[in-house]
Amino acid sequence: MQTTRLAAASAAALGLLLATGCTTDSPTDAPEDETTTAAESGDEWFVQADYDEQLAQRDIEPEGDPATPWLQAIEPEWIDTSQFAREGGDATVCFSNASVSNPWRVTGWITMQQQVEVLQESGEIGEFRVSDAGDDDDQQISDIQAFIDAGDCNAIIISPSTTATLTPAVEAACESGVPVVVFDRGVNTDCAVTFIHPIGGYAFGADAAEFLVDELEPGSKVLALRILPGVDVLENRWAAAEKIFAESELEVLGNEFTGGDAAEIKNIVTQYLQRGDVDGIWMDAGDGAVAAIEAFEDAGKPLPVMTGEDELSFMRKWEETGMTALAPVYSNFQWRTPIIAATMILAGEQVPAEWVLPQDPITAAELDDYLARNEEMPSLHYAKFGGEDLPGFPDAWRDR
Repeated sequence: MQTTRLAAASAAALGLLLATGCTTDSPTDAPEDETTTAAESGDEWFVQADYDEQLAQRDIEPEGDPATPWLQAIEPEWIDTSQFAREGGDATVCFSNASVSNPWRVTGWITMQQQVEVLQESGEIGEFRVSDAGDDDDQQISDIQAFIDAGDCNAIIISPSTTATLTPAVEAACESGVPVVVFDRGVNTDCAVTFIHPIGGYAFGADAAEFLVDELEPGSKVLALRILPGVDVLENRWAAAEKIFAESELEVLGNEFTGGDAAEIKNIVTQYLQRGDVDGIWMDAGDGAVAAIEAFEDAGKPLPVMTGEDELSFMRKWEETGMTALAPVYSNFQWRTPIIAATMILAGEQVPAEWVLPQDPITAAELDDYLARNEEMPSLHYAKFGGEDLPGFPDAWRDR
C-alpha cells in the first residue's frame, strides 16, 4: 500500500478522467463523456489541500503515548484556554448528539458514558446533560439552542448531524461565551475551541481505494457502496476514492447510496452481479458489509476483494471466508476525547485547536489479534473502540 500512497501524493495535481453515477435506486449507466470526478467539477466536498494533508498525516507519528490513542495528536497547534478556567469541579457538560442510529455511534456513545463516569467520580464533571437529535437537523438545532437558553452549561460538546445546516447552530453556541467542542463530523466554522476527529474522510477513502488498486488486476471492476450524502466525512471518503480510482486502471461500475440498510445493500450488489462480474467492493462505512458478501455467496460468485470497517461482523466474516480484505478505521475511540478535552479547557489547560487523532486500518496481519481482543463483544461492536481500561469493560459494551 505504501507504493500507492506515494504515487497518489505525487499525482495530486493530475487531471481526473473517471466518474460514476450516484443513485439510491437501481444501478444506472452514465455515458462516459458526461462524467466528471469531484476534483474535476470543483465539488464542495473535494479540497485538494485537505486531501494532500490527510494523506500525508497517515505517515506522521502522533504525539503522545500509543497506549492511549484517544489522547494522541498529529501535529497539534496548542492553544491557550485560560479564559475558560473555572474554580472547582462539578462542571455541567452539555452534549448535543446527532444520533445513535448506527452501530458505530452506539459503540462510541457507550464509551463516552463510561469516560464520563470516571470524570464524575474524580469530581471533574458534575451533571452530564445529553440530547439526541435522531439524525434530524432541525431537532439538533433546537437542542443546541435549548442548551444556550438554559445558561448553565459550562461547556457544550456537539457531534453535528450534517455539516452546512448545523453550522449556524454551532456558531450560536460559540457566541454564547461557553467553550464549544466539536467532534466526529465537522461544520463550516472554526469557532469551536477544539475540533476533534481522526485524520479524516479522505484518509479513510484513500486507504480503501489504494488497497483495491494494489490487490486487483488492471481492468478489474469495482462497485462503491455509500451510506448517505451531505456528511463531510462520508463525502470526503468517496471524493478521495474517486480520485484514486480515476488515476488507476480499475473500472468503477457505479456508486450507490444504501442508507446502511443490509437488505438494500444485498439487493444492489445482487443487481450488479446479475449484470456481470464485480471484482472489488469499496465501502464508505462497514454497516451492512456482511450483506454484500452474502450477495456473492448466494449468487455462487467468487468473493470480491473488499474494504469494510472495523465492525466485528465484517471482521469475523473476513476471517471465516479467508477473503482478501481490509478494515479501514474511523477511530471509534475518539468518543473519549471530547469529554477529556472539555475538562482540560475548564481547567485552563492547553488543547489543540484541531485535535487530529491517529487512524490506522486493520490489515490481514492484525486481524486475528483484534478478533481475540474483542472475542466477547457483539457483532455490531467496533474493534478500535478504546475502552478496555474503563471500569465498565467488558460488560457495558457486551451487554448493550
